[in-house]
Amino acid sequence: MPPPPRRPFHHSKSQPQGGAQGKPPGRGRQDQGWDPVAAWYDKLVGDAGSDYHRHLILPATVRLLAAQAGESVVDVCCGQGVLAKVLLESPIKSFVGVDASPRLIAAAKQRHGGDGRVRFLCADACVPGAWADGSHDAATCLMAVHDVRDLDGLCRNLAASIRPGGRAVLVFMHPCFRIPQQTHWGWDNDQKIQYRRINRYAKAMEIPIATHPGRDFGESTLFYHRPLAEVLGSLGRAGLGVVASEELCSHRRSQTGPFSKAEHRAAEEFPLFLALKAIKLP
Repeated sequence: MPPPPRRPFHHSKSQPQGGAQGKPPGRGRQDQGWDPVAAWYDKLVGDAGSDYHRHLILPATVRLLAAQAGESVVDVCCGQGVLAKVLLESPIKSFVGVDASPRLIAAAKQRHGGDGRVRFLCADACVPGAWADGSHDAATCLMAVHDVRDLDGLCRNLAASIRPGGRAVLVFMHPCFRIPQQTHWGWDNDQKIQYRRINRYAKAMEIPIATHPGRDFGESTLFYHRPLAEVLGSLGRAGLGVVASEELCSHRRSQTGPFSKAEHRAAEEFPLFLALKAIKLP
């Protein structure tokens, strides 16, 4: 079963290349996230999102967010605004998208800039900015937790962007089961089951990823694996308390064949993504 497509990892992130391992970017520096591979990612996700966006990521976000009429939502690491298309179909009052990539922000403005409720801002989500002013009812961050070097900075800004009692929804690759180069499918011939092999998990890792698998275009980014406890700790330090979660398993099914039953069972047992809903504590 193939892994889901990665977004140049949802953005407003710190610059994927350079810097000492584990250290946040210098305060005040304007990084450009996935700008070097923005064209590739924009083509991959498009207007409506990838297959995984449409069937898993966006529906889970909408369920957990439960946006109400008259609310203001900020989408942190918004990319080309794939969530805006969905939320603007609801009666929210305003939508602000923040991303570090000027090219992806330009694509978002081109797609959704005609709606008077929308603003898109180019800013590093890990660095304090005027956009994180506590004026929003809710915040989202889709497929970006594993893209940023400074997770504490990202979580602090998520919390700073919403009012006390406001909610934040994050969706990201499941840190227990989806680690590039460290998790794989295997086949147990005795038990006739497909299993998930996990080589490493408990330590944080920076993993270089080629953005065009199978093609030597020389473009890559970094995947920042963190064990689940570290992600929850960053949210807690930012004053965000997790109140709900969903583990999102693949909707895809293989063609009928001798291994299909086992593959389908594995698809239902090992989630691709983890969705969290947190509340900003008083």
